[in-house]
Amino acid sequence: MKEVYLDNAATTPISKEVYAELMDKYKNVFGNASTLYGLGRQSKEVMEHSREIIAKSINADPDEIVFTSGGSESDNTAIMQTAIARKKLGNHIITTAIEHEAVLKPLKFLENHGFRVTYLPVDKNGNISLDDFKEALDDQTILVTIMTGNNEVGSVMPIHEIGGILKDHQAWFHTDAVQAYGLLDIDVQRDHIDMLSTSAHKINGPKMIGFLYRRTGVNFPSFVKGGDQEEKRRAGTENVPAIAAFGKAVETITSQEKAHRQEKYLKFKHYIVDKLTKNGIDFEVNGEITEHNLNHVFNLWIKGMSTYVIQTNLDLAGIAVSGGSACTAGSIEPSHVLVAMYGEDSPRISESIRVSFGRYTTYEDLDKFIDALVKIVTRIKKKEVKE
Repeated sequence: MKEVYLDNAATTPISKEVYAELMDKYKNVFGNASTLYGLGRQSKEVMEHSREIIAKSINADPDEIVFTSGGSESDNTAIMQTAIARKKLGNHIITTAIEHEAVLKPLKFLENHGFRVTYLPVDKNGNISLDDFKEALDDQTILVTIMTGNNEVGSVMPIHEIGGILKDHQAWFHTDAVQAYGLLDIDVQRDHIDMLSTSAHKINGPKMIGFLYRRTGVNFPSFVKGGDQEEKRRAGTENVPAIAAFGKAVETITSQEKAHRQEKYLKFKHYIVDKLTKNGIDFEVNGEITEHNLNHVFNLWIKGMSTYVIQTNLDLAGIAVSGGSACTAGSIEPSHVLVAMYGEDSPRISESIRVSFGRYTTYEDLDKFIDALVKIVTRIKKKEVKE
């Protein structure tokens, strides 16, 4: 049985061209990029070529790109090191209630060490209020860390407006763009972004490689202590094959491709809604369906059906979906995103699934998912009536 993979917000399968690049560099470019002899210079050239591709993708300078092990390290670096470097200027940080755990957990750590954190609330569609943001901002604010787009419901934050408000403020602006990178056009100059995090495995690249964009003038010590790699900004021997593969993944996603994917995924959402409605499934969408969202993420409340039961039965049918963020999927805790949107007493919290599309998702995949879900819900409902 071929599995239908609909959890691309968790990770994506590596593409053929990226895999070919990765294997080629593993085989042929093995020198340490920090050495001065020929093999080292070869690795350095490969790495710098990818840095240029990635920098261009967000309108940054190549020397503003720092390679990391992924989104979590990039988020932790931006948050923890900003707090350390700027604590004399203030102790206040602003974020949202629906950030990824890679942002929320370092912030909780900082709260335990004397920092004050404002968690902006969201409405039922997962959106924040700019008025709330302006009200929270004060002369002690040293960092604003707000995701570009949410990984569970796909809501997109007003990054451009926030950056505009902060351009004349002392606070540095960081955005976790892990889900949005590769789908939205991101311009760090236009949006006045000081730091940005992302990860290759969300765009059909390899795992354990990402980057942190740091605007020139945003200075803090290396989070990973050790050697002087990455111009003393991130210690550790660079993973040149993965960096090359990351560059290849970015190179394949043009602005036209981003727009195409967003349009295709929006059609996927409408297709699922139409089919489930025609089959009499009692459901609602968590958030909203709009072209302005991250349309690869689709969160559905299947009324009266436990998330665990749905996910387990879909798995048995060869359909891979998620109950929420992959990083907390093994936890019995409810989705903090849905709690923030609907309240901790809402039945949505324990009756919702996240379906997420990717480059290789087809209508055939959607049909198999829909057929399986309809059969599961119908079977369980009939059993409940008999009992």
